Amino acid sequence: MRILGIDPGLATVGLGLIEAQSGRYFRALDWLTITTAPGLTLAERLGEIQKDLAAFLLESQPEIAVVEKLFFSSNKRTALDVAQARGVILQTVQLHAIPIIEPTPPELKSCITGDGNADKRQMQDMLLCLLNLTEIPKPDDAADALALAVFGAVNGKMVQILA
Repeated sequence: MRILGIDPGLATVGLGLIEAQSGRYFRALDWLTITTAPGLTLAERLGEIQKDLAAFLLESQPEIAVVEKLFFSSNKRTALDVAQARGVILQTVQLHAIPIIEPTPPELKSCITGDGNADKRQMQDMLLCLLNLTEIPKPDDAADALALAVFGAVNGKMVQILA
């Protein structure tokens, strides 16, 4: 099963693609980011995310997508912009008829590390083990997306049955 993790953002969208077998064996296939220039209008940035994500979906053919739910406690403007980017991401994935899983950050952290309050370094260390990598994937947005993909491998069986 090919699973795509997507870490939403306006300036940077993290993408992480894995292959999973039996929910126990995971192999990282690709990780990258979609970046948008700050000088563009919001509509132009959202259009760039949609175009680049659609091209990646066609190329990679994931069976499930995992898109992190937003969690912000400050900066309302950033939260609104990221929420709009997340909406474009969800719509793009839906238009490609790919089932979507939407974990919260604590659900993701609990799945990967066993601790819903794990820090970024704990998450990255577990990714090294789970994906048998020799170094932490960069940038952080792509590493977060790989963790989301692993979440999908562990929790995606029900989504696959319902699809």
